[in-house]
Amino acid sequence: MKVIRKPSDLLGLREQNRRNRTTVGLVPTMGYLHEGHLSLIKAARAETDLVVMSLFVNPTQFRPGEDLSVYPRDEERDFQMAEKAGVDVIYAPSPDDVYPDGFATKVEVIGLTEVLEGDPASRGPGHFSGVTTIVSKLLNAVDPDVAYFGQKDAQQATVIKRMAEDLDFRARISILPTVRERDGLAMSSRNAYLSPEARERAASIWAALLETERVTAESGLEAGLAAGRSTLEAAGIEPEYFDARVPGTLDPADPESEETVLVAVAAPVDGTRLIDNILIEPRKTRSIR
Repeated sequence: MKVIRKPSDLLGLREQNRRNRTTVGLVPTMGYLHEGHLSLIKAARAETDLVVMSLFVNPTQFRPGEDLSVYPRDEERDFQMAEKAGVDVIYAPSPDDVYPDGFATKVEVIGLTEVLEGDPASRGPGHFSGVTTIVSKLLNAVDPDVAYFGQKDAQQATVIKRMAEDLDFRARISILPTVRERDGLAMSSRNAYLSPEARERAASIWAALLETERVTAESGLEAGLAAGRSTLEAAGIEPEYFDARVPGTLDPADPESEETVLVAVAAPVDGTRLIDNILIEPRKTRSIR
């Protein structure tokens, strides 16, 4: 496994892959790998010749006061896990290399980034400009055939797909199912912050989404959302949002619609902010997870 630190060396790899007609899979990460990341690597390994994983805690997607300084990091552990999973190249630059003095460009997607995570009451739209800027830099420098992301960050996946299409990146954006713990909690690097008591309560987030699915099938979406919120309330969790949206556009979902809806939630559990979602098909009363 090769480790690349400098953007200039990554561009050299890109040119080599073009000459050799090597198919490339990109797995962007902020490190502290878990089974969710490994599922993306596994998919890339199965579909492409060369697997490139980025490992970069991107400062521009953290708002002031968030957990940038304490975000879990263990590069040696991540390198070992990545190599075992089949990664060929790790790109692990420093912030100064990614954003050198004088860096003055950002990439923004309008509309999709102004709701849910982008709402000023949540993380705000600046979060997504940080995400889309770093992902666009990675897509340009690596020039992958496929880039892999997880469904847990459903809004992020929607935004990145829109950006890639609008800017004519050739990469196919592949969104893979959320990987969960046995009790349903979506795997996340931030789960490492949770105390045993908070970890137990955090499982209520997935339980709330399942309750929304169940009640929606019986009584409609509005009742389903109310039931989900009640499940969180019973666990002592107050969500930042618990909302139903139209997949792809993120417009508010019509409670009477029989089309698939995205129910998304963000909730702090003892100070640790967790997100999750479920896709519900009311006509079939079957979720996409």
